[in-house]
Amino acid sequence: MKKALVLLSGGLDSTTALALAVNKYGSENVGALVISYGQKHSKEMQSAKSVTAHYGIEPIFIDVSTVFEGSDCSLLQSSEKDIPTGSYKQQQDGADGKPVSTYVPFRNGLFLANAAAIALSRGYDEIIYGAHSDDAAHNAYPDCSPEFNNAMMTAISTGTGGQLTLTAPFIGINKAAVVKKGLELDVPYEMTWSCYEGGEKPCGKCGTCIDRAAAFKANGIADPLIKEIG
Repeated sequence: MKKALVLLSGGLDSTTALALAVNKYGSENVGALVISYGQKHSKEMQSAKSVTAHYGIEPIFIDVSTVFEGSDCSLLQSSEKDIPTGSYKQQQDGADGKPVSTYVPFRNGLFLANAAAIALSRGYDEIIYGAHSDDAAHNAYPDCSPEFNNAMMTAISTGTGGQLTLTAPFIGINKAAVVKKGLELDVPYEMTWSCYEGGEKPCGKCGTCIDRAAAFKANGIADPLIKEIG
């Protein structure tokens, strides 16, 4: 039986990817890599702990925050910028073709490189991450695009002598389809956290909150996290 290492943020997409891996391989053959990168709050990290406990998986935690100390990305502690509100489309309209201000520089590239080293060291055969088409659209997050994924697939396979494969099961679908798959797998979405703010409840105004609400609405249900916290 293959063993898979899942990049887990504690958010909706990566938790669905974890559920998919557990469904395919069994929890005893699945690991979760949780990476702290200097984000402004720890809500996702707390969610990752809850999610891994739910699936009976011991998470691997690493910290790469020093890499981004020079970045002015609005998600990071090093930045004094406010996290923008509004949809990604609205943010892109003012971005002049560049990634949105919440794009952490080459974050997925760094994460996947770390995952490859850890996976190879610990006997995993596959790395799984939750990038989907909504994040890649119109260059919002270029490290979620099919082109990026294909390049990393080649790099990881070549760089490990063919010992590791990279899988992005949602790369060709949108967030609504991710939620649909997660509902089929009974993913505990009430344990996840997607909001860029770290308040008691989701702000409902940032790009990821807007996308998340729309994805649940497209499936005919409300976000269970919002229902959970009132």
